[in-house]
Parts: sequence; C-alpha cells; structure tokens
Amino acid sequence: MQQTIDDALAYARGFIKEGKVATYIPELAKGNPDHVGVCLVTKEGETYHAGDWQQEFTMQSISKTMSLILALELVGYDKVFSKVGVEPTGDAFNSIVKLETKTLHPLNPMINAGAIATASCCVGGEDPFGRFLDLVRTLCGRDTITLNEAVYLSEKKAGMRNRAMAYLMQSENILECDAEEALDLYFKMCSVSIHTQDLANYAVILANDGCHPVTGERIVESWIVRIVKTLMVTCGMYDGSGEFAIKVGIPAKSGVGGGIVASVEGQMGIAAFCPGLDAKGNSIGAYRILEYLSRHLNLHYFAGTDKKVV
Repeated sequence: MQQTIDDALAYARGFIKEGKVATYIPELAKGNPDHVGVCLVTKEGETYHAGDWQQEFTMQSISKTMSLILALELVGYDKVFSKVGVEPTGDAFNSIVKLETKTLHPLNPMINAGAIATASCCVGGEDPFGRFLDLVRTLCGRDTITLNEAVYLSEKKAGMRNRAMAYLMQSENILECDAEEALDLYFKMCSVSIHTQDLANYAVILANDGCHPVTGERIVESWIVRIVKTLMVTCGMYDGSGEFAIKVGIPAKSGVGGGIVASVEGQMGIAAFCPGLDAKGNSIGAYRILEYLSRHLNLHYFAGTDKKVV
C-alpha cells in the first residue's frame, strides 16, 4: 500500500504545473503550487501518507459537507431541504445564474449559494461557529484544529459575489437569519485549517457509515451520512462531478484551498492536497492522486474486476 501511495504522488507531480492557485481570495494566492501530499486511512485504522501530507490548508468548500451534517443534526431534513435542493447545477460553484433565472432556492448544498443557505440553518443558539468547530475536531480526530484568521478576513473582504447571493436569498425569505450572520459563519467554516490526515480520518468515518473505524462509536447518524455521500457523488466536484465519477468513481468533495476528500465505501478514507487548480476549481495534483489510486487499488464504485480507468 505504501508503495502505491508513493507512486500516486510521483504520478501527480507530473501534472501540478498545469494548475493555478486561487487568487479571488487574496490570502489563498500565497499557496505554494509545488506542495502536494496524500493520506489514506483504512477501516482497520492503518494510516499511509506521502509528500506534504501535514501541510495545513483551509477547507474551503470541503467544509460544505460538514456544515450539511451540522444543519441536518440541528434542524432536520425537512427544514434544510426547504431551503436548498439536491440536484446538480452544471454551473460553476460561485454562479448566481440559477438564482436569478430558475429558482431562488439554490440547487444543492455543495455550491456557494446552497452552502450559505445551509449555514443559515446553523446560526441559531450560542456560538454557532464553536459548535461547527467542535464537529470538525470530532470528525477529524484532532482537537487543535483552528480557524485561519487571515484567510477568514481575506475571504470576508473579497466575498462580494457571495454577499450578493445571500442578500438575494434573504429578500425571498430563504435564509433562516440575517444575511451577514449567515455569511460570517460560512466564511469561517471555509477558513478552518486542516491537513490531509484530518480529512482522511473524516472520510473513513463516512466510509464506515458514520462510525469511528476503531472504537465503533457512532459519530454521525446513518441517514445523514447517506445524504452527504450521495451529494458528494453528484455535486462534490463542482461542474466537473460527472467526469470525476467516470475517471475516479469515489464520493469526493473538493475545495479551492487545494484539498480533495474521498470516501471509499466500507474500505478507507483518502485526502489529497495540491494548491494548483483546474478551470473548474478542483486541485489538479489531488485529482491525479485519486485517479491513480482508484485505478491501481480498483476503488471505482462500478469497476468490478476491471481495473481500466479512462
């Protein structure tokens, strides 16, 4: 397994120069495009890693899977999905088009508008971000995970497009709170700093139906895990989700910080990181790592005994 991980990293290094670091959030532009790392955690609790696997980066849109978990726990299925749908969009993650021309309800929780609506369901009560951070620490198995204050402030200052979406939704009574409250929580959620082992620990819990793979403790209810993994398949890689489903075939969620988290049903959690992104906002290096691992470990959900991947 370790050799396969090492080989996946070497394979990915051949492509990372094709990526471009995100610049629309100024603080993300400081990311080193040469950083690339991967961590894999099996259901049996074995851990394998390579490269810059402990390099911290902000979750960005990966946080959308965790905010959805929190919202479903807090207010339930009916409330959450009265605010946001479950269908792929075919548009960029920060597109406002569907809000203007089709329906003011965002189409799914994995795009920015949908994640802002989801975050609004988490605002009630005392210290909503503290509650979210506690969930992240539990899912990732590390109690020192914190907010990257510099990224948060940069994102908040530059987030005018997200602000437009939020106020448009507030005008139609979609949000559960004031637009600025929802936005502030959303920006903080995206700005939590993690590394690949944190996310691999999270992904293996998803792969194990919401239970810790070693202790057996239930962390997330089974029905919530099923919803999150389904949306990761259909919407987790932005408007590149269909191609990723063909080439990799693992439930996954990417973020413009350079991370991708992937959950192999009943087997393992994988996380990879490289700041250089493709045109759709997905990390090229992390994508290639997962592509390699899917092919050589036969992880595609429809692969059967055929290891060939397009």
